[in-house]
Amino acid sequence: MDWLISVVITLVIGAIIGWVAGIIMDSRGSLLRNIVCGILGSFVGGIIGGFFPFGGGFVNFIFSVIGACIVIAVARALKIGGK
Repeated sequence: MDWLISVVITLVIGAIIGWVAGIIMDSRGSLLRNIVCGILGSFVGGIIGGFFPFGGGFVNFIFSVIGACIVIAVARALKIGGK
């Protein structure tokens, strides 16, 4: 049951991160696309954040949003998805 709660929390946080990145990048996507961009962006943001000696809840959120923006930019460059 704990894994189910973890999955739901991951999906919700991923959707929020993807939604914020979508607003920044002026990208109109579905909830599924926001979740995917948010989760992939969190991985990218974690890699970027690993190069810095500081961190924390809000800093990690910012790095995740930056990572999601990178994911959206790469998807646009590869012509994957919408606008």
